[in-house]
Amino acid sequence: MTSTVNINQAVPYISRRSSVLGRHYMVASTQPLASQAGTRILEQGGNAADAAIAVAAALGVTEPFSTGLGGDCFCLFYRAQDSSVHGLNGSGRAPEQLTIERLQAEFGIQDKIPTHSVHGVTVPGAAAGWVDTIEYFGSGKLQLKDILAPAIELAEDGFPVGELTAPFWQEDAGLLREKSNGCPLLLDDGQAPQAGQVMRNKELAQTMRLLAQHGKQGFYQGPVADAIVKSVAEHGGLLSHADLQSHYSTRDTAISYDYRGYRLYECAPNGGGLAALIALGILDVLEEKGALSLNTIKHNSAEYLHALIEALRLAFIDTWHYVCDPEFGKVPIERLLSREHLEARARQFDPSRAAVDAKAGVPLGSSDTVYFSVVDPEGNACSFVNSLFHGFGSGIVPHGCGFALHDRGCLFSLDPTHANCLKPKKRPYHTIIPAIVTVDNALSICYGIMGGYNQPQAHVQVLLNMVRFGMSAQASLDVPRFCIQIDSDGSVAVEDGVENSAMQGLQARGHHVVWKTGLQRSVLGRGQVIRVLTDAQGNRVLEAGSDPRSDGQAIGR
Repeated sequence: MTSTVNINQAVPYISRRSSVLGRHYMVASTQPLASQAGTRILEQGGNAADAAIAVAAALGVTEPFSTGLGGDCFCLFYRAQDSSVHGLNGSGRAPEQLTIERLQAEFGIQDKIPTHSVHGVTVPGAAAGWVDTIEYFGSGKLQLKDILAPAIELAEDGFPVGELTAPFWQEDAGLLREKSNGCPLLLDDGQAPQAGQVMRNKELAQTMRLLAQHGKQGFYQGPVADAIVKSVAEHGGLLSHADLQSHYSTRDTAISYDYRGYRLYECAPNGGGLAALIALGILDVLEEKGALSLNTIKHNSAEYLHALIEALRLAFIDTWHYVCDPEFGKVPIERLLSREHLEARARQFDPSRAAVDAKAGVPLGSSDTVYFSVVDPEGNACSFVNSLFHGFGSGIVPHGCGFALHDRGCLFSLDPTHANCLKPKKRPYHTIIPAIVTVDNALSICYGIMGGYNQPQAHVQVLLNMVRFGMSAQASLDVPRFCIQIDSDGSVAVEDGVENSAMQGLQARGHHVVWKTGLQRSVLGRGQVIRVLTDAQGNRVLEAGSDPRSDGQAIGR
């Protein structure tokens, strides 16, 4: 185990970016203008939590198909003062009037809530999550209006749309035209912007002003709440003023697993980060039992990829069966991470055959989310994820508000016996998961990779790239990844750059492999990594990487 700077290490894959280095602070996100918003807050004396909310708000402007006030959020905060990790759950609940019986009897929805459906609109939790993140973890030096100011300026003055951002904006523009004609998320002619075109969103600027002036009440009551309830009702939904006014975030104890001295923290359920911990535990046991050796195995070889794929399949079986809103059922986290359970799961690993039937019962995946990370001069870190679930979520844009409402409720099960079954006021299973890694309680890595059910898969891959294969922050993201396509036939999406021999080896083991190139690589997600290192003289050095699959950028000082 090492946390020293090793700038001259070999980069095993083609990388067109070098890691960004700094000594004082670092911000990494999917949009350069959003990263700049975060650094502006840090320069004004804010801490990592303050800066994270500035980034979240700016991303709601610059990447509105992925994120914004109409979605949910999760946060992990590392407090340097006492070397502790804290979780915040900013996910919303189902409408009080929405039941399985009503969906089936009145709306004819039998098996699952369709993608982009108005019935997938749960209470948007992001606004409360932003305010609570600042209240619980912020510096106390800046007001909410100061923190939201960079995003408000972007929305009013306009910003040029990024090169890799534009295609995804265009992909889901038809949904907006269908459900929200004339909304501010499209150009005046009803088209999505091209790369380099300037977009403005003065309605969103006004919404953020109301939030800055009145706090949560500026969103969950008053004109914004009125517009949300009205627009949902116009599309046949059941979200009410009472649902909005009763919403609250929760402060949760982060869950963790110690992987060979690196303690990986994830948000507790209803988030799906438990899958990454279980998978790491299975891999840990396989090595201890001699069934696998990452010290000698070739990175991204068929043997390596097969082991990770199978560990993650087994982890997903557990999480989909047990993970739910803890206010409605107990999730046996300690048992699932116990040595006994991990050994039992490891015994199911077959080094020569794929357990392709392990996909059964797992729902939709998606990649319309943003992840970003911040480390401040005091050593605090904020790992944050904000999401609409699918592209532009439900496609419903409340009149005069400038943001789309998410469709996270699509992840509810409509089987009344399932732990994650739909119930009034219940939070659905969530795929969005930030992560933090500590070594001997000291901050080591603040990272995450967005992309639906890809997220725990990428958490495992990127972490191993760094701690077992010695890759830099940037190289760990540049490396080709895989993603089990849980939303379809259980096929494995493998990114171009993986050797043909590895592909053939996976196929020989029974995996259905699908090659992904170009924009298809979005299924592999978009990640950000900040690492805390030391040089030979003992100086702290921050090293950051930003995923080349997006327009993102890390900025430090």
